[in-house]
Amino acid sequence: MLYWELFTVFFKIGLFSFGGGLAMISIIQQEVVGRGWIPAAEYARIITISQITPGPIAVNTATYVGARVCGPEFWHALLGSFVATFSVSLPSFI
Repeated sequence: MLYWELFTVFFKIGLFSFGGGLAMISIIQQEVVGRGWIPAAEYARIITISQITPGPIAVNTATYVGARVCGPEFWHALLGSFVATFSVSLPSFI
């Protein structure tokens, strides 16, 4: 159930945000912090890490949030990061 909710949240973010990855940061924060998935201080660290790693910031943020939300076990974190990354990118491919 958490994977489906993660998919719908990030698909909605990818579908309704305009202006690239930097424009998505505040929408991701509103959804993730508002749902209580990640505290605001940790989200600030996620943004910092996402900016220094190669790749689009929205994709990096979605990957980290998906891994963090779905748990500390490796396979759950891997599946969560895949679901979040896939769903935030899917509207662009469609």
